[in-house]
Formats: sequence, C-alpha cells, structure tokens
Amino acid sequence: MNGICTGRVAVVTGAGRGLGRAHALALAAEGARVVVNDLGTGPAGEGASAGPAHEVAGEIRARGGDAVPHVGDVATAEGAASLVTTALEAYGRLDALVNNAGFLRDRMLVNLDEDEWDAVVRVHLKGHFLPLRHAAAHWRTEAKAGREPAARVVNTTSGAGLLGSVGQANYAAAKAGIVALTLVAAAELDRYGIQVNAVAPAARTRMTEGPFGPAMAAPTDGGFDAMAPANVSPLVTWLASPSSTGITGHVFEAEAGRITVMEGWHPGPTADKSDRWTPTEAGQAVRGLLRGMRMPRPVYGAGFSSPSGD
Repeated sequence: MNGICTGRVAVVTGAGRGLGRAHALALAAEGARVVVNDLGTGPAGEGASAGPAHEVAGEIRARGGDAVPHVGDVATAEGAASLVTTALEAYGRLDALVNNAGFLRDRMLVNLDEDEWDAVVRVHLKGHFLPLRHAAAHWRTEAKAGREPAARVVNTTSGAGLLGSVGQANYAAAKAGIVALTLVAAAELDRYGIQVNAVAPAARTRMTEGPFGPAMAAPTDGGFDAMAPANVSPLVTWLASPSSTGITGHVFEAEAGRITVMEGWHPGPTADKSDRWTPTEAGQAVRGLLRGMRMPRPVYGAGFSSPSGD
C-alpha cells in the first residue's frame, strides 16, 4: 500500500475496537506497518482477551497491509517497553505512536471510589506517559547517533478534559493531564525530531454509547455517518505522517467532518493595585474582572453559570 505513511511504522494503543481500530486501519491504508496494541478489556476495564488485537492485525493483513498484534498492558513499564520492542523486532524501526487506550468508570464525585479514580487515571494518563517515555527514549538515542527521526506522537484527550464533564471527575482529570503532558513533551522533545500533538475526538464507541447510541446510530440509507470513529482517523493519520512537519504542541477537536484548533489558557482581564489587597478589595476586584471576561463554554452536563458568581 502506498500513501503518506509509506515506509513508516506506527504503534496504536487500544486499537482493538472503536477509535483505535479505525486509526490502525487508516494508518495501514496509507502504507504504515502497524503494531496493534489492545489488552482486550471490557468498557470498564474488566477482563482481558488477546482476540481484539489479533483480529485487527488480521484485518489489516487481509486488506494487503502489514500488522502485528501486541496484548501487553501499556500502563505498566514492562508493557510499554515491550510495545516499543515489538515494533523494533518486527520492523526494525518506530516512527509514530498513537496513544488511545482507555476505559470509563463514571460516578458523581461524592460516589467515586478511590479505586475507580486510580484505575481511570492509570489507564489514561499513565497509559499515555509510559509508551511516550519509552518511544521518546528510543528516538532520542537515534537522534544522538546522528539518525534524527521524523517521529510523531498523537495523544488522545477529550472534551471532558478541556471543559470538564459531570459524573466523570476521574476521566476528565486524566484527559486534562494528557493535554499538559502533550504540551510539555512537545517542548522537551522537539530538539530530537519528535512532534507531539493531541486530538479530542467525538465518535460513537463503546465508551460513548450513552450520548451516541441508538438515536445516533449509523444511517441505513448509506449517507454520511457523522459519529463514525473513522471520521477522526484522517487527522490522526496526517499528524502521524511526515507531512505534518512543523506541527507540534497543539490540541485539535475532531468530530464528523469538522476539525478545530483548540486555544489554551490566555491571560484575561487583570487588576493591579500595586500593593497588597484586603480580602474585601480582592473580592470586589474579582467580581469586576469576571464581568469583563470572555464567556467560557460550560462543563458538559452542567447548566450555565454566571461568570459574576451570582
């Protein structure tokens, strides 16, 4: 297969279903050889099965591509290290890492158990950090040996991580952490030829079957399926390719046929007394500043709140 990723090797975590599967297929269609990682757990992280990773790798090969499965836990140092090793042993190189693995354990904050917090933060945030760390260490070694890579990392955040989401404090916190990880990694690793970006997708998967379930199911008339995971994959594939040279440290929203560049925190209205405030003065200043601020988008699932605090 020829395409914008011809000759490259890409690793995709959580690639047995949903968005990860769509990314793996799209990368392969553009010529990449793919390491298909999936632990094969349920929607809440329960159980494990080698089936999904092997099935997607087989699907890629059946379409004329090249892929190998990997069933390790990427939220462990051993699993993340073996992910990179698998790519190097199978294909002799690694060019792109797409971090996508995750699951949900939704609860309202006061009902959220410590184990549910730890499990979700572990799979999303630690499951991004460890593969990124091991891949970056390999690429840094290559760069120092005079073989600077055209390396690409695409992380998966969420609108929940950008805005917050009621009933998903663990997930939203982990996804917000992925944004910060992306920005730091992009700044630190650019000198080694490594670009790091993040995508906040919206698509119909096992994790979103509530909002994007039967009422938003795939059209039966052959029309455009706005919530298909494959709609997100073209952006991910381009970011993983050499064609994205110079694009790093950005967060993109991708949904249906829309791509949006997300803009980070910027200083808003400011008050400067040039001396210490009293608490009452500080409060009065804050209320005045909030009345002049740009209106934020509300947290998913929450009603609108006045910026004045009233």
